Amino acid sequence: MWILGLKAEFKEAREWVSRELNFNKDVDVNLFESAIRILGGLLSTYHLSGDSLFLEKAKDIGGRLMPAFNTPSKIPFSDVNIGKGTAHPPRWTSDSTVAEVTSIQLEFRELSRLTGEEKFKNAVDRVMRHVHSLSGKNDGLVPMFINTNSGQFTHLGVYTLGARADSYYEYLLKQWIQGGKKENELLEDYVKAVEGVKMHLLRKSYPKRLTFVGELAHGRFSAKMDHLVCFLPGVLALGAHNGLPADHLTLAAELAETCYQMYVQVETGLSPEIVHFNMHPQKDRKDVEIKTADRHNLLRPETVESFFYLYRFTGDKKYQDWGWEILQSFNKYTRVPTGGYTSIDNVQSPSHPEPRDKMESFFLGETLKYFFLLFSDDVNLINLDEYVFNTEAHPLPIWPSA
Repeated sequence: MWILGLKAEFKEAREWVSRELNFNKDVDVNLFESAIRILGGLLSTYHLSGDSLFLEKAKDIGGRLMPAFNTPSKIPFSDVNIGKGTAHPPRWTSDSTVAEVTSIQLEFRELSRLTGEEKFKNAVDRVMRHVHSLSGKNDGLVPMFINTNSGQFTHLGVYTLGARADSYYEYLLKQWIQGGKKENELLEDYVKAVEGVKMHLLRKSYPKRLTFVGELAHGRFSAKMDHLVCFLPGVLALGAHNGLPADHLTLAAELAETCYQMYVQVETGLSPEIVHFNMHPQKDRKDVEIKTADRHNLLRPETVESFFYLYRFTGDKKYQDWGWEILQSFNKYTRVPTGGYTSIDNVQSPSHPEPRDKMESFFLGETLKYFFLLFSDDVNLINLDEYVFNTEAHPLPIWPSA
């Protein structure tokens, strides 16, 4: 609302936060989702508006999430009861996902900077140092799970840039940028991971020879790519903008084209949750192939997010055009006449896309925000030399060099 200039609506929402938002409740929340959405959102709103109410609320929820770090390894549990101050792993395992424990750092580090309380930063920095030191990586690529008791990677041999690992790579680069490009371990791990992606996960499809990122399981390559992986072009472009090799930007542009094709090669013009790329040069086959279980669309932001970064850094208007096409498809197949948008179960059926009657919070928080920023030519509307976006699209300030 603040970014859109909806000041009356913002004022109404602020009143709700002031009067109604109460974290003293006997309820389990997910550490990662709460950090990126609630903590990140409150911190971002505080910086944009200058209103200390949001910082007070951020400090409250930040403190209530801290019991998650009370584990033998200091790798946090996935779940916290914010009223009782207790934490636990999921019911079925003592593992946390690597993405979740390594994608809360921007938020907790910023909370320490604003409050002067080092405990927040210390807890999340310890996690990064620990992961940096672990064996079990494959040329910078990390497994998807880590045990909260032993602190070791589990389910070794499976490497993906999709679910459960994705934002680990994003936050390596973004923490380095947030901290003023001084923390070399973070940069080393990020650059090594990009090389690992090039070495092990990149392939080209037929017939268009699209560059895509697959997965590796115990030495076997799979041509499977989650829509979530479409965060990568934006992150690569951000790295190149911050002085990393120019070929990162070249790869970003190639992958952005692939993510665009994941939309336009589908009957509704909307990407499914997961695609498999065709690697066999046969006639009459598309690059993008979709399995029945994967043909849903959850209104995800990653492709539009990457278009935003590439448009900001290259000025190439095709990214705005591609975004506009995708927005038209969202409007045609997912907009609900009574208000809002819905996830759909079948992107391959324009006549029956099978609405789910569910709009994820990230559609407003991320997808529409990145559309708005993509279509704006005002480079000072969230200047990328002053702010770094967390993985839920909440802008946090890059720390002043002191």
